[in-house]
Amino acid sequence: MAGTLYLIPNTLGALTAGTDGAPEMVIPGQVQAITASLDYFIAENAKTTRAHLKLIAATHPLRKPLQEILIAELNVNTEAGALPALLAPLKEGRDAGLISEAGVPAVADPGANLVRLAHASGIRVRPLVGPSSLLLAVMASGLNGQSFAFNGYLPTDGAQRTKRIKALEERSRLDRQTQLFIETPYRNAALLEALAHACHANTLICTATDLTLESETIRTQTAARWKSDIAAGKTDDLHKRPTVFLILAQ
Repeated sequence: MAGTLYLIPNTLGALTAGTDGAPEMVIPGQVQAITASLDYFIAENAKTTRAHLKLIAATHPLRKPLQEILIAELNVNTEAGALPALLAPLKEGRDAGLISEAGVPAVADPGANLVRLAHASGIRVRPLVGPSSLLLAVMASGLNGQSFAFNGYLPTDGAQRTKRIKALEERSRLDRQTQLFIETPYRNAALLEALAHACHANTLICTATDLTLESETIRTQTAARWKSDIAAGKTDDLHKRPTVFLILAQ
């Protein structure tokens, strides 16, 4: 009988055991227990996965010593031809955990291809509860939670990015749909400025930063207000801080 592929949620940033920002604040105890029971993980990043398991071990003893737990990497550089080998242990009856570098796996994450292959191979897939920065951002934004779309990354070229922003804004206006996207953290400030200048004055823009962390900041206001705040230097420092951006055209 084939093993189960557990989709293991990770924290959205560095947390410390025994503090207000401890893993148990965002990862349910049952999920931590399942994570601790596994000895094979397929991870976006082996180093951060080991750090996560070390935190889990503070309250839930691991099945094996950390150095004996097998962690295979699956990231944007993994070729499609390598995926069957990652599932081979499951076909032999071994359970595994798919874990993203942050948040839930297979959403804005290369693990989606492995999950699809698991279904095609008759392997049971079991998603576990954990923090999703996208859903948390929608919840906290005050924008339309009945209809929303995640668009990944916007173009880095200035002209192409502006064109894409305007197209998403028009879609938002026509469908009354909240549009979400993310950016490489060191380009956050540039994206916020592009949004403030490209969007209509009354379009709502939300930044949701460091979600679930003690440094969490969430702000929703019009493009005109953002533009004014940027000019006055009154915006939060978003540099290298994971941020979800949302817009809703009025």
